[in-house]
Amino acid sequence: MNLDYIVREPEHITPNTTVLFMLHGYGSNEQDLFSFRETLPADWLIVSFRAPRDTQFEGYSWFDIDFNNPENFIDIPQAKESLDGVLENILKVVNHYELTEGKVHLCGFSQGGILCYALALKHPDMFSYVACLSSYPEEKLLDGIVKDKKKLERLRFFVSHGTDDAVIPMEWGRKAADLLYDLSCYFTFREYMSGHGVNQKNYMDLMDFFSK
Repeated sequence: MNLDYIVREPEHITPNTTVLFMLHGYGSNEQDLFSFRETLPADWLIVSFRAPRDTQFEGYSWFDIDFNNPENFIDIPQAKESLDGVLENILKVVNHYELTEGKVHLCGFSQGGILCYALALKHPDMFSYVACLSSYPEEKLLDGIVKDKKKLERLRFFVSHGTDDAVIPMEWGRKAADLLYDLSCYFTFREYMSGHGVNQKNYMDLMDFFSK
């Protein structure tokens, strides 16, 4: 699977350059989270992927969603296909820029966040900072996750959710805190007075997380 993406390159790229991969939500596109680049560190390489599936109104998705069926909310085979595709494209970009020593970060919103949980917990040796916004960890994608605390302790999670989220319920988002606590991962969990989105305080806290 070849994913389209947009990129912001820093002035100098070395093997130690940090790269941040962004995964947008359902019905959106690669421009969405890419707007964060203005306040992210200038020496980072920033890559925002476009999901492979078309949706209505010229958007894209990583997998289909059935809002009327909470038990099968997401199309698991499609999600696993996207998961493999994202990992494959992350490795392609890292190899292309020869980022042999740099840190690799993830930032995902909604659907993108669901994939970020799975990517980080299945491959903790690959990633450092992981931001999951208005999302939740989908158990059906977490088969085979790493349980080794030594490997997991290098991860740092920033998890945020709106208290009035009508798309992904707050209770689903809170599952992340239980999961990450049980796995002994380092994480920050924040709730905001907002819906399915990122308000100003959320954004400032996210930038603070990535600046450390």
